[in-house]
Amino acid sequence: MNALVALASLGTVGISAAQDAESTMARVQRTKVLRVGAVAGAVPYFNKDLASGKWEGFGPDFAESLAKKLGAKVEYVETTWGNAVLDLQSNKIDAMYGMAPTPARREVVNFTDTLFDNTYTVVCRKGFPSKSWEELNAPGNKIVVDVGSSHDQLASKILTKADVTRLENSGAATLALQSGRADCQILVVLLAQPLLVKRATLGTMYIPQPVYTAPVSIGIRKESDPAFQKAANEWLADVRAKGEVRKVILTNMEKLAGVPESAFPPEVKF
Repeated sequence: MNALVALASLGTVGISAAQDAESTMARVQRTKVLRVGAVAGAVPYFNKDLASGKWEGFGPDFAESLAKKLGAKVEYVETTWGNAVLDLQSNKIDAMYGMAPTPARREVVNFTDTLFDNTYTVVCRKGFPSKSWEELNAPGNKIVVDVGSSHDQLASKILTKADVTRLENSGAATLALQSGRADCQILVVLLAQPLLVKRATLGTMYIPQPVYTAPVSIGIRKESDPAFQKAANEWLADVRAKGEVRKVILTNMEKLAGVPESAFPPEVKF
């Protein structure tokens, strides 16, 4: 009986400790450090300079801007897109820039307001005519996507009649397009443009009508104290009003991916 009481007491202490855990804002204010997840080689979101060890990309640029507003410095914690949610949940990081607020993710982490909208495109083999989404949605049109991605979600929603193939990652999908096993690959513009800089002969990028976009946000930990989310949203509203979001994205696209501002069609807004 005493053992059961002791176990119950331990459980109560554990619950109490979880409830009393230091909030993100309290920890940032105490330590003056903002912990940000970073993904190696995820240009233009993140890129680590091998010589200097410095992180570049619009994720770090935005992170440094928010940290400055909070009176803190940034500590980068290397992660992957797949592990970032777990890192937020386990309190390893405070923020993950460039994360899409999918319904599944919203179940376990919170998000700031939208940082920017990423426009959906199709990269199609040479000679494949530009088509609307409705025209792409026809039997015989071979569309390829990376499984489980936002590209996959869009295809599942609007390309119900086309021949959609789902492969393990974006690289595999690109290889299918390159080898002629697919007519088009769905990619958001910030991935499509760098891809075509590297592989100019791969095909042509189109923005089918109507224009669809994917919101990109900042993933943050679920917690009862809304102070950090509020501060991040206030910072975001300020930088958006000043046009800094577009400026940071375009600067990094040219610097890291070799994509000039002139390469973006007028339909693309940030």
